Amino acid sequence: MTEQTPVVTGRFGAESSDTYDGYTRTGGYEGLRAALEMSPDQIIDMVKAAGLRGRGGAGFPTGVKWGFIPRERKPTYLVCNADEGEPGTFKDRELMERDPHQLIEGIAIASYAIEAAQAYIYCRGEFAFAGRQLERAIAEAYDQGILGKRVAGSDYSLDVILHRGAGAYICGEETALLESLEGKRGQPRLRPPFPATNGLYDQPTVVNNVETLSTVPHIIKNGADWFKQWGTEKSPGTKMFCVSGDVERPGNYEGPLGMPVREVIDGFAGGVKGGKKLKAFTPGGSSTPLLTAAHLDAGMDFESIAAAGSLLGTGAIIVLAEDACMVRATYRFMKFYEHESCGKCTPCREGCFWLSQVLHRIENGSGRSEDMKLLTDVSNNIFGRSFCAFGDGAVSPVLSSVKYFADEYTEHIAKKGCPFER
Repeated sequence: MTEQTPVVTGRFGAESSDTYDGYTRTGGYEGLRAALEMSPDQIIDMVKAAGLRGRGGAGFPTGVKWGFIPRERKPTYLVCNADEGEPGTFKDRELMERDPHQLIEGIAIASYAIEAAQAYIYCRGEFAFAGRQLERAIAEAYDQGILGKRVAGSDYSLDVILHRGAGAYICGEETALLESLEGKRGQPRLRPPFPATNGLYDQPTVVNNVETLSTVPHIIKNGADWFKQWGTEKSPGTKMFCVSGDVERPGNYEGPLGMPVREVIDGFAGGVKGGKKLKAFTPGGSSTPLLTAAHLDAGMDFESIAAAGSLLGTGAIIVLAEDACMVRATYRFMKFYEHESCGKCTPCREGCFWLSQVLHRIENGSGRSEDMKLLTDVSNNIFGRSFCAFGDGAVSPVLSSVKYFADEYTEHIAKKGCPFER
């Protein structure tokens, strides 16, 4: 089995790592104390120098995002996006369950860097245990003087509020999350203006992912050069990879960005289940274009996966074996997006419904010869035309499966049904 590179997962095997005592025994909150001896600009410069990029999907440079916050306007807010709803993605959930204080420390450092006195954790409502772990950890942090007035004995004060979502995937989109946090319907906002200037309550706001914030204490404690020893020049550091589907050992694994897909699947996850061959995989969750066995040597970093024709996204690899039906898999993906569309824009609201209908009839024996062109046409009328990136993600499995597995669609239509055993 390939050796992992534990940074944010480093305490997963430690005793009582989810408690304040267990966390501090292993160096917890040392990064925060070091940060409080620095100026906010020095922290931002260090995060920029480390090259940390957002781990929530977009990969935007974290330090640059923090630097966008105008210093002359108050109040400012930090919001942690813990609404992890992307199919195939389950890394943030484990970070919150097993090492909640690491997230709190990252939130405290980031809040200090942008001079925010209030931070919010928007936690997916279905994460009952993760929510309880965060509640307890926040209470411990207040009791120990890590949160509240005079954070860790400094002149800085910070309040952290845990907010539970209500099960809407769209609230993982940062502006829809902000709408929901304000008590409104979870739908994306028109941009510009961007959250950096007009975010929560129309004030300057930074929205960061759980894994991103969990990485920050390690950078502050160990330095930018330490972090850059892993990864690639443009995608430095380590990354959690979620591996699921047809593999022997599904789960979360941490390794350097840029490691080959093959090494993640075969080395970490034990290879395709039952010794079968790999047919397809998503490199970053169900909203990223499918890739095939021809792409197994691509590096798991933002640039390499983009060059292969997909997106790194959340780093969630869903593996499909040689006997998987790609039409059925695509239909299941599309049923999810049809259900989760917020309905704000016509291309996404109507398009996802009709794509689901067409895929259903192909899979169930009523496909027509013109359906493949129809799938492509409808997808192209959604891609780049929906109000937010939801539409682009929804059609990614459709367009990529038609591109690589057109023969399976043709066979379904010709044989009037699925040729794979159910």
